[in-house]
Amino acid sequence: MRLPYHIQLRLEEREKENSFRMLGSIPPECTDFSSNDYLGLAQNKEVNQLAKQILVDSKVTLHGATGSRLISGNHILYEQTESLLADLHQAEGCLIYPSGYMANLGLLSAIPQRGDTILYDALCHASIRDGIRLSLAHTHSFQHNNLQDLEKKIKRSRGQVYVVTESVFSMDGDEANIQALVNICETYQAYLIVDEAHSLGVQGWGKVQQTNLHQRVFARVVTFGKAMGAHGAAVLGSWELIKYLINFSRPFIYTTGMPPAALATIQAAYRYLQGHPELQQLLAQKISFYKQKAHAFETTSTPIQRIIEPGNVAVRALASFLHQQGYYVKPILSPTVPAGTERIRICLHAQHTEQEIAGLIESIHQWRERYS
Repeated sequence: MRLPYHIQLRLEEREKENSFRMLGSIPPECTDFSSNDYLGLAQNKEVNQLAKQILVDSKVTLHGATGSRLISGNHILYEQTESLLADLHQAEGCLIYPSGYMANLGLLSAIPQRGDTILYDALCHASIRDGIRLSLAHTHSFQHNNLQDLEKKIKRSRGQVYVVTESVFSMDGDEANIQALVNICETYQAYLIVDEAHSLGVQGWGKVQQTNLHQRVFARVVTFGKAMGAHGAAVLGSWELIKYLINFSRPFIYTTGMPPAALATIQAAYRYLQGHPELQQLLAQKISFYKQKAHAFETTSTPIQRIIEPGNVAVRALASFLHQQGYYVKPILSPTVPAGTERIRICLHAQHTEQEIAGLIESIHQWRERYS
């Protein structure tokens, strides 16, 4: 059966705009500069073995959760993992969700109430925007990392105010000024929510905790599919927050729990990183090396780097050239990013060699000399 006509038109428009998305995988002959596996834990054999042992020790023999956590899906690995995370993240409570997307939906759709106001950074991730969309609160964006614009909008806001940001922004790799945001929120009695997806494991247990501000932030969202090399996410906060989410967060209440093996992998990744902090130091060295070699480009202090190449056609051509040179990167097209800011998103990993990083940068220079 064909799609409805107006839906078919949307697909055709995507193809005309050169923004049509297709699934693919990283070719084995290419060096991966596209994934969020910043510390290499997703491919770490010791983590895999440790996860298997945790699963055996738990005596949980199920392959699946069998139901939502409020019915039959809550098992001992959930309790162990949430306790471990709360301890390491120095939080009162922790509640695990199946993904970062679900965690943001679950938190932001449940906590702000009708008559409240949510102010979110204009470059916040789609999962944050979708969670906000499900809320009954008033919502407004503030200019990216613009504290003056945020303060101006807080003064005009109604009800309880919630400020939402990311510690590291996924498409640009730049960072929020968490200290300044905490100060503003405390001044106006607003609640600060920080998505730590791309700082967890890279900046200690997340930038908020690394800067010792975790007791002054209302809620943190940490995701395990990036530097931790696992799957799932968690909301960190007070016991009262966790109890409220268990009772009112619909994406938590009405979804099947995670399989035991996934929770064992989360535990294994955290325990492994506890014992191998040198991985974070090694990643920091690779970021520093990239910044030295890529001085002709705008750089960040995080694993996420970008090369702006305006236009979907041009940025696709650059990505294709780099694939031919043996470097796998993904072109980020509009409308994912605003038209004119299409870019190659480069993700640096602790396991990258300096030769691989230097070769990638040299290949970008070669392409620009030939075609740009």
